[in-house]
Amino acid sequence: MNEEVPSGSWTAAVRGSVARRLSLEKILPDRQPYYIGSWVYVFGVITIAALVWVILSGVILTFFGPQWWHVSATGRFMNSLHFWSVQLFFVFMVLHLWGQFFAAGWRHGRASTWMIGAVIFLVSIGAAFTGYLAQQNFDSQWIAISAKDAINSTGAGTFFNVLNFGQMYGLHVMIVPVAVTFLVVVHIVQIRMRGVVKPIEPKEAMKP
Repeated sequence: MNEEVPSGSWTAAVRGSVARRLSLEKILPDRQPYYIGSWVYVFGVITIAALVWVILSGVILTFFGPQWWHVSATGRFMNSLHFWSVQLFFVFMVLHLWGQFFAAGWRHGRASTWMIGAVIFLVSIGAAFTGYLAQQNFDSQWIAISAKDAINSTGAGTFFNVLNFGQMYGLHVMIVPVAVTFLVVVHIVQIRMRGVVKPIEPKEAMKP
């Protein structure tokens, strides 16, 4: 026999809210609209797949350290795998972002989903920048020296020293990846809650 839940229970209220907004049918749907097969959404899935490779290769690189990825052949291979995974991540993220922009992906109450996607792009730029600085080679030194004055001119140099390898490496392997991963999860959850946006109808496109 089910016990009656007290009306003032905040846990019951949270559970009910989650159940209404994100049911199992929404989390793991067995059917999707026909327009979900668009390449724009395929680009988004490839972006997530590339992010998985970025995280896995990044964890391995972090575990063995800079000397390993400079000296060892396996380390150099893993470093290259991490680098090219990042390239794929950005290429398909930009394609997905622009595709959703021209499809007006913020329509029908999906503005927050669109905005989180845009924020993911901006935060990912910070991840890529700190990643370049963490390479510990001549390229990273040149990028750090070139970016130092630009960052100092904005006042951000008070908090971020691009010539400090420890700070940049810490940001790259701890703070920024966690932020990107968290935002991607929130982005996916919102897509599951609200569904994907429908294509623009011809009559809707002709409205002033």
